[in-house]
Amino acid sequence: MNATPAATPPTNPARTPATHRVACWEDLVTHALLGTDRRPLAHGTSDRTAPVALLDAAAVATVRRRAGLRPARAARRPEPAPEDPRPALPGAAARRLAMLLADRSGGAAGGRRGSSPDLMELLPQWLAAANAHGYAAPPQALPVLLDAARGRTDLRPAALAFAGPRALWLARLNPDWRFALRAAPGGGAALPDPGDAEAVRRLWQEGLFAERAALLGVLRARTPALARDLLASTWATERAEDRLMFLDSLRTGLSAEDEPFLEQALGDRSRNVRATAAELLSGLPDSALAARMAVRAAVCVALDHTGSSPAIVVEAPLECDSGMERDGVVAKPPAGRGERSWWLGQLVEATPLGTWPGRLGGRTVREIVALPVADGWQGELHAAWCRAAVRQGDAVWSRALLGTPSAPEAGGPGAVSLAERAKLLAALEPAERAEWVAGFIAAHGLSEAFQLLGVCAVPWAPPLGRAVVDALNIARDAGSYPWSFSGVMGLAERCLDPAETNRLEALLAIPDEREDAAPGAGGYWAEAFQRLVTTLRLRAEMADELSAAAPARPQQAPAQPSHTPARPPRATPQPPDAAG
Repeated sequence: MNATPAATPPTNPARTPATHRVACWEDLVTHALLGTDRRPLAHGTSDRTAPVALLDAAAVATVRRRAGLRPARAARRPEPAPEDPRPALPGAAARRLAMLLADRSGGAAGGRRGSSPDLMELLPQWLAAANAHGYAAPPQALPVLLDAARGRTDLRPAALAFAGPRALWLARLNPDWRFALRAAPGGGAALPDPGDAEAVRRLWQEGLFAERAALLGVLRARTPALARDLLASTWATERAEDRLMFLDSLRTGLSAEDEPFLEQALGDRSRNVRATAAELLSGLPDSALAARMAVRAAVCVALDHTGSSPAIVVEAPLECDSGMERDGVVAKPPAGRGERSWWLGQLVEATPLGTWPGRLGGRTVREIVALPVADGWQGELHAAWCRAAVRQGDAVWSRALLGTPSAPEAGGPGAVSLAERAKLLAALEPAERAEWVAGFIAAHGLSEAFQLLGVCAVPWAPPLGRAVVDALNIARDAGSYPWSFSGVMGLAERCLDPAETNRLEALLAIPDEREDAAPGAGGYWAEAFQRLVTTLRLRAEMADELSAAAPARPQQAPAQPSHTPARPPRATPQPPDAAG
């Protein structure tokens, strides 16, 4: 009774002995667990024969369940897989992909990783490079690639882009890969040509939400006005949660032409819709909402000349009126936050940054940020300016609010945390961003720099790479706990330019351990540097393999059926009575 095959095929009750008619395996198990005295068999048997009858029924059911499948009507053959017009991978790159996909362990689970590279952590970088070159995925690698993407959501965008149209074809045949359909625009459904007005209108009126959202995204990227008009045509009848999702699509191609529609959305009955519309309008410096916010904020923030030197004086709003709420100001503050400071922050955050030089005596941004703020309002005002700089992508204000990299963590004029500094850095050009973080590492070391390194472009620019290597060397020589730098080491393996390999080779020897060093630290550092060097060399080889005879990126062509379909996933036989 240990065998548990998939299901029991149906039988003819008229030809089955009464003691064998209990055919459902689950019922048999229930009878056995409860006992035939508490759960008698359905077909009248004496108390003495009931256990024997149960065993007979179980034996018959077991034989039936092992007997195989009854022939069924042949299913329709799948349509051929679509053609992938992109060029094939070079042979060496294809072998490298197979090697990366075969290493599914993700490194040692706990303990020391040793000196071997973590191949799964190099897969995202390999996929990004392969997509940049415009290669197609080898058909035989698609199942393993989809399995890897299924287990790691961070892999999915690049993996599905590399897998191409055949990933969707396979996903329709294997439920384990349905995530690919959910990730594809419209759930993998074919979208009409934007020029086909009737097909566009019909899909917008009759399609599922995913299809409509995908259609709106495609139209917004190509013809923003058409997408906006389509949304406006059904806006009043959409559900609140759908209005919110559709409204978010207007971030693509946002322009002054969207202002009338967004102004109308400020009167929406949903608070979340109103807040999103207000956020979008505040991203248009010349919008009427931005002007209204500037007027309100200017009343609250002014220049005070009464003291010995100029200073900024702040008078926070006394109330949140209906006009402020309509323009996206949330009236109720979060727990632990004062109402007036909460309202002030929202007003300043939504005000165009170009308002302040004229309001504060024609000063430059750096001069404004350097002004003292009276009555303890500096932190609140500068934090709001930080959020405004991030929202508006203003590099001048971001640079001024970041301050010098040598300042302590909370020493920037407006950045009170490393997380906020990381957001401000994103508004700078990659080279300037890397130089600033390199200066921060030189002044403070690596222990505080992990979040900042995460926003720097890959591979790291030479000044940043040198700063990281130098800081690691200093930490090693100082006898620091090496495990404290495992996160930075992992980032370096993926982000350091392979050109730094020569500088690292001098760090491979086990150093003489200081008396105050962590036990075994020298061996760990040597092992970690060996792994770093090996990984950098491997990344250089990967880049060379993908660059060999790299093709020009092909033009996107409509997918056509292939005469040689990719191998479908192996079907799992289903018993004829699986549903029962």
